[in-house]
Amino acid sequence: MGMLDGKVALVTGAGGGLGRAHALLLAREGAAVVVNDLGGARDGTGASASMADGVVDEIKAAGGRAVAHYGSVTDKEAADGMVAMAISEFGQLDICICNAGILRDKSFKNMNDDMWDIVIDVHLRGTYLVSKAAFDQMIDQGAGGRIIMTSSTSGLLGNFGQTNYGAAKAGIAGFMRCLWLEGMKYGITVNVLAPTATSRMTEDILPEDIQDKFPPEMVSPPIVWLCSDEAKEISGRQWLVAGNNVSMLSWQLTPIANKDLAEGPWDVAEIGEKILASRDAWPPINPMRG
Repeated sequence: MGMLDGKVALVTGAGGGLGRAHALLLAREGAAVVVNDLGGARDGTGASASMADGVVDEIKAAGGRAVAHYGSVTDKEAADGMVAMAISEFGQLDICICNAGILRDKSFKNMNDDMWDIVIDVHLRGTYLVSKAAFDQMIDQGAGGRIIMTSSTSGLLGNFGQTNYGAAKAGIAGFMRCLWLEGMKYGITVNVLAPTATSRMTEDILPEDIQDKFPPEMVSPPIVWLCSDEAKEISGRQWLVAGNNVSMLSWQLTPIANKDLAEGPWDVAEIGEKILASRDAWPPINPMRG
């Protein structure tokens, strides 16, 4: 007996890396899986059916149920089609993991509009289109559901050379922080994952000497658990998973200065002094870097 027996899941970008790891573990826990992958390169160019087909073959060889979908998350018709495939093949949709992504890294000085637009399109708009189709289907079914969106520490904490990627990933986190409030009414939970894992997306970002410490398979267990019935009351959270380390990121409010409104506005120099005097109490901009 698996924790997801009788459930149906959709995973985008599931042809390799994290998406593949999610799909395989979902199937191992009993879910039927729609394995979506365009089969393109890391920068979003090209397409191939082989990546999605390969994961479907792995699932079926292990005794699971799966079907491949090859559409782009940037195409509304394809996004709707992923959900329609879950219904036509397996009768329902209970879980949606938005994982598809590309990279077009460049320092902002050298960034151009095309690099910006395609990364925003795949990550932010793609997450919207697939989540929208899944959310609407889950409402129609009336039995709740699970949506996992994939953000990044680049969006939540920052990283050099990834202004396009960071903006998209921060947008996804903001999307989740609003959608989970709406999902409560329907029993639909919405959470965000910010993973650290070695894959073709990160092979030249993570230092070579630590890549073995972050296999994608280590990230999937807490995410798959969040898709279970046991996690029905856990929503609106930002999960950082790296290796076997699982953390929750929450915002911290740091008081700087306060005075009675009747005293009028702060003098510019005075508030500047208050700000500078409080700096030792500030949290680090990026706690991952110390």
